[in-house]
Amino acid sequence: MTNLEKMKKACPNIKDNLTQCTCTYSACDKQGLCCQCVAYHRQMRQIPGCFFTPEGERMYDRSYASFCGDCG
Repeated sequence: MTNLEKMKKACPNIKDNLTQCTCTYSACDKQGLCCQCVAYHRQMRQIPGCFFTPEGERMYDRSYASFCGDCG
């Protein structure tokens, strides 16, 4: 079992998280693992997709500048 499979199995909220996850990046291995997603994007100096509008999220530009433009 991979680390990702272990994390998904251990996350008690994964089903609820997946119903609310707005990320459309199909290759994302962190969908439903909000704490992992936030930690990853923070390390990359980015904002997670769920903070964006639907239109902004689909641009896949998670930069701070893109987020500010999306909110403005």
